[in-house]
Amino acid sequence: MTRSLYWADGYREKLMTAAEAINLIRPGKRVFISSACGEPQELVRNLSEAAPRFNGLEIIRMMSRETTSLSAIADKTEDYNLTIRTLYLGSTENEQIARNMRFITPVNMSEIPDLFLSRKLPLHVALVQVSPPDDFGWMSLGISVDVALAAAQSADLVIAQVNPMMPRTMGQSFIHVNNVHAIVEYTEPLLTTTMRGQNQVTDLIGRHIARFVEDGSTIQIGLDAASKATVKALAEKNDLGFHSQYITDDVMHLFASGVITNRKKGLNNGKLVASCGIGSSNLYEFLNDNPAVEFQPSNYVNDPFVISQHNRMVSLNLAKSIDLTGQVAAEASEHTFFAGVSGIPDFVRGAKRSKSGKSIIMLYSSSSDGKESNIVTSLKDTTVVLPRADTHYVATEYGVVNLLGKSLQERVLALIQIAHPNHRERLLDEAKEARLIGRERKLGEAILGIYPVLLEETIVRDGEEITIRPSKPIDERRIQEHYYNLERSDIERRFFQNRVSFGRNDVEPSTQVDYIKDLTFVAVVGEFGFGRVVGVGEYLLLVDSNIAEVAFSISTGYQGKGIGSLLIRKLARAARDNGISGLLAYTFPHNRGMISLFKSLPYQVKTSFDGESLKLSCRFDEMKDSDNIKG
Repeated sequence: MTRSLYWADGYREKLMTAAEAINLIRPGKRVFISSACGEPQELVRNLSEAAPRFNGLEIIRMMSRETTSLSAIADKTEDYNLTIRTLYLGSTENEQIARNMRFITPVNMSEIPDLFLSRKLPLHVALVQVSPPDDFGWMSLGISVDVALAAAQSADLVIAQVNPMMPRTMGQSFIHVNNVHAIVEYTEPLLTTTMRGQNQVTDLIGRHIARFVEDGSTIQIGLDAASKATVKALAEKNDLGFHSQYITDDVMHLFASGVITNRKKGLNNGKLVASCGIGSSNLYEFLNDNPAVEFQPSNYVNDPFVISQHNRMVSLNLAKSIDLTGQVAAEASEHTFFAGVSGIPDFVRGAKRSKSGKSIIMLYSSSSDGKESNIVTSLKDTTVVLPRADTHYVATEYGVVNLLGKSLQERVLALIQIAHPNHRERLLDEAKEARLIGRERKLGEAILGIYPVLLEETIVRDGEEITIRPSKPIDERRIQEHYYNLERSDIERRFFQNRVSFGRNDVEPSTQVDYIKDLTFVAVVGEFGFGRVVGVGEYLLLVDSNIAEVAFSISTGYQGKGIGSLLIRKLARAARDNGISGLLAYTFPHNRGMISLFKSLPYQVKTSFDGESLKLSCRFDEMKDSDNIKG
């Protein structure tokens, strides 16, 4: 009881108005302000009003909402009264941010708390917002623990705005009344925010990415419309875990619907772990005294070693642009600085080190008006957030590519493939000028082709997953290896001769397709981006007859597994949907496999023999029936 009375007495002694508390700050000091929606608004307003009497004040803040613009004061007084250090990493293309570029301090989020605690960046004052104390004198930093906890633990003077509307969050979020020097009781609604709404582009990105998030994965996700769309696309997943800088309304909804259970995380099982809450008042109510949620500081949440200990960790972050070598730039939002904050490298590196982990960078292929490509030949006048060697998966509305282990030339082909079609030819030309790709390279029909992701299908044969999908320009080497590894008899059946060489000119037509007049399906086994082609089926439109000629090859060891049957059915369906009238194939009369394959289609098949090869043909408007089957 005595200890309770002691802190309670101290609490009353420390009570003062916001103006009185700000008056404790001396000129020349370094002042930290809690970030994002945890900003102590009443303290900041009074700091702003008192600014004319200060000189040499340095403000430390991260992800500021700028509800009271201290940046404007710094601009007006040419940094005399106060200057600002923004703990932020990202590009500065936005005019408002670019104007205050001098304030930016590039640093990884995981390193900031230790900068404070070690006094390498000593804090003289910390302005924080907390919940009212519990029966033991502990106050929670609520929705803004990130770097605020370290600031409160290390500052010489801690001024706390006690706000009953601040939720009491579990985890390492507490500071004691005894460790606070001034207390300002002020009730006001916490800052809230609504993420940008979804659109067709963000929905496409979300659907692409959802295919790479397996059941049982642990996810980290950013604060943007593409992330919101991705969360929506995860609604059919099971047993997801959550470990991220920010918890949002969308994450709350996934938890409430049972998609996020946190049962299979491998670390902090059963807990949603975050360092900051950003969203609506409903989210803040959800977080209050919720034992399923644990808030931890950034040197834990963003620690790549901690991140890597999660099962199937998947990091999902939005970028502004990427160059053809894989360097990534992120950009801050004008009003929030939400995108581009420096947690991206931490999570990318941690996720890549996780068992079966993935790092996925999302970006829109072009500017909103389509005039500028966000995939560029080289990044200029912007900050590189992620070096090319760290970039793993990249997703736009046109698909997903895996850059890990890829040469610069392979990266060029892969990234142009998911660029906006209007910019692909220019990017290819610029890549040649930059010597990132051979001058003899071309994209052919693929220059305008839109990858038809809906044609993808995964089957299981003898316990092994085999993905049947349309080919991509990046598949050139894989198809070449497939042909080189075919048995001699299979080569003869496919090419009507015993070939020993398969040059680029032989393989390019199978990868430079427009997915309409010419289409190639590949059967792939192995990890995405490193898979091995074990089957190829392709059609090429004969314009005069509006009939498509088909050809197939299946690797030894995968024959007799139904891959050929699936390939020809998918080719027939795609050709019919693309307005083609039918199919034809040439083969040897003794190639019973090909003949049987063609006749497995539900159409009447006609045959003819020219003395060397057998011609098989069918039309999509002539269906088989039990009384009229032609061979």
